[in-house]
Amino acid sequence: MNKPMISFDSVSFAYDGHPVLSEVNVEIFPGELIGIMGPNGGGKTTLLKLLMGFLLPREGSIKVFGAPPEKARLSIGYVPQVHRTDRDFPITVLELVLLGSLSKTSFFGSYPASVKEKALDLIEKLGLSEHKNKMFGSLSGGLAQRALLARALLSDPDILLLDEPTANIDPPSSLLIFDLLEEMKGKKTILIVTHDLRTIVERVTRVLCVQGQVTSFLPGHICEHFALGLYHTPLLDLPKNHLKKSPDDLFCIR
Repeated sequence: MNKPMISFDSVSFAYDGHPVLSEVNVEIFPGELIGIMGPNGGGKTTLLKLLMGFLLPREGSIKVFGAPPEKARLSIGYVPQVHRTDRDFPITVLELVLLGSLSKTSFFGSYPASVKEKALDLIEKLGLSEHKNKMFGSLSGGLAQRALLARALLSDPDILLLDEPTANIDPPSSLLIFDLLEEMKGKKTILIVTHDLRTIVERVTRVLCVQGQVTSFLPGHICEHFALGLYHTPLLDLPKNHLKKSPDDLFCIR
């Protein structure tokens, strides 16, 4: 069996004495595409920040490739929510994407030709070619989110973290992003925070429910109550006639 790429061992965290996460024990394996769900304030973004080493646990330990997270940052790509970025900063789409390989610049601040070529390839793949010289702040939310994904992918990270990348963006951009993530399934380890229940069930290999603690589910065990914020353990011990299971429905008690 593969060794875990990421492991949380009895991790707890609090902001100013207010507990956010408690006794988190979870292992994530290479190539998994994992959806992260949970109520607002449940600790989803905090979990990502701990994984990147931007926060330190109050108790327990986190390992990425067997080492503390801060030593693995160059192997992690991060895609924030577009509304949390500075849309007024004067930078073009191409310049933004190139920031994903800032560590590869020369002494004079120039990028190798191979990096520029890869940046342009990602821009084309994400449907941004006609916007590459436009200011990042002038893009719609969907196009801006695609640009942030291209930036994260430029360094070819082993781990990709996305914090609600399809929230409040247009359906074509959302579909393009999820199609690309599914294409990378098995090649990169991907964790995506989202409230898109239908997409989670159809595309991911596993779901982590974060609400103070972290519970792991298989996609088929996700009940439609989750869309209402009612997160509960799988309903596996009920007779089959108490469940509905069809291409158009999720597991749910009747």
